Amino acid sequence: MKSFKTELHLNNKQRTLIGKHAGVARHAYNWGLATCIELHEKGEKRPSAITLHKRLVAEVKSQNEWYYEVSKCAPQQALRDLERAFTNFFTVKIRGFPRFKKKGVNDSFYLEGNIQIKGNQIKLPRIGWVKTYEKFLPPILIKSHSNVTISRQADKWFISYKVDAEPQPIDHPKGCVGVDLGVKTLATLSNGMTFPSVKAYRKAKKKLASLQRNVSRKVKGSNNRKKAIKKLAKAHYQVACIRQDATHKLTSYLAKNHSEVVIEDLNVSGMLKNHRLAQAIADGGFYEFRRQLEYKCQWYGSQLTVVERFYPSSKTCSDCQEVKKDLKLSDRTFICPSCGFFLDRDLNAAINLSKAGSSPVLACGVSNKRNTSVKRTPRSKKKASNYVQLTLSLS
Repeated sequence: MKSFKTELHLNNKQRTLIGKHAGVARHAYNWGLATCIELHEKGEKRPSAITLHKRLVAEVKSQNEWYYEVSKCAPQQALRDLERAFTNFFTVKIRGFPRFKKKGVNDSFYLEGNIQIKGNQIKLPRIGWVKTYEKFLPPILIKSHSNVTISRQADKWFISYKVDAEPQPIDHPKGCVGVDLGVKTLATLSNGMTFPSVKAYRKAKKKLASLQRNVSRKVKGSNNRKKAIKKLAKAHYQVACIRQDATHKLTSYLAKNHSEVVIEDLNVSGMLKNHRLAQAIADGGFYEFRRQLEYKCQWYGSQLTVVERFYPSSKTCSDCQEVKKDLKLSDRTFICPSCGFFLDRDLNAAINLSKAGSSPVLACGVSNKRNTSVKRTPRSKKKASNYVQLTLSLS
């Protein structure tokens, strides 16, 4: 089962109707959030999504006629999303308290019912037949109870739904490969191949700053400000597409051509706290690289191995396994103080990762079908050093 997403080719009438659906979903979400906060202040129990929908029909929908111009699925799913947001807030501590939605920011809504596909067109409830830019749309997963999600990015509307697709294991011509992610070079492989970083945000930084200044100079609520915001959103969308395209090509190459891919468990959120490198790290998309590599390795039958976070891949000599503790970030060439071996820093780390792939001691998670053998990462520096000495003694 895969998720398929494509852009919709809308006329003015369809664009207006889809915008109404997104507005109703946003209004229902904000009303439900305000109701929950009000009940909490009174000391009452938070209502479920079903209870909120009953109150919505009785109190809100009857007083606002524009609710009847859209499908009932949009406000229903918005209240379900609100309930899931509260559940994530109370169970997953990383998630924050649900916030009110703003118009034009992450607009989306949900539809279900009799959805049909014919060529490059798709029939949606209350909207009708809508064209796409694809030549042929894949069939939807469950025809009797199908559902889609429509979202907006930079004044472009996209539709996504699930399609029936089984994993397609292929014969991998190459064996194990270690991948070291970096700032200057996006990825360095243990076989010597390098993939340069596209640096999409860095190249468009001046243009984005100019467009942002144009937005700030316009009067709030004016049509000129809306036009400037659209131009800025389009530029940001272009940068995201360039970065995502490079990541997709790299992860597809690794998953299709190698039987085992070894990467490092990077602490991306911690790396972003370094304000000198945060922009370059975010421009590389390290988290998105790992996310795509995880599901693509499952699709093509390859094995993904994630090495422990505190494994010194850059400080370890790939020839004699000696650890150079005083290695600085500015040292781009690794020179072993014991055997005199020297090599590019990123290539040396990639070779060490490829050697750690077959070692069960260094691997913290191997995801072929499901990542089940995950070992906890030591948190303190003392435990980390003992862990490194243990792994080196066993290797």
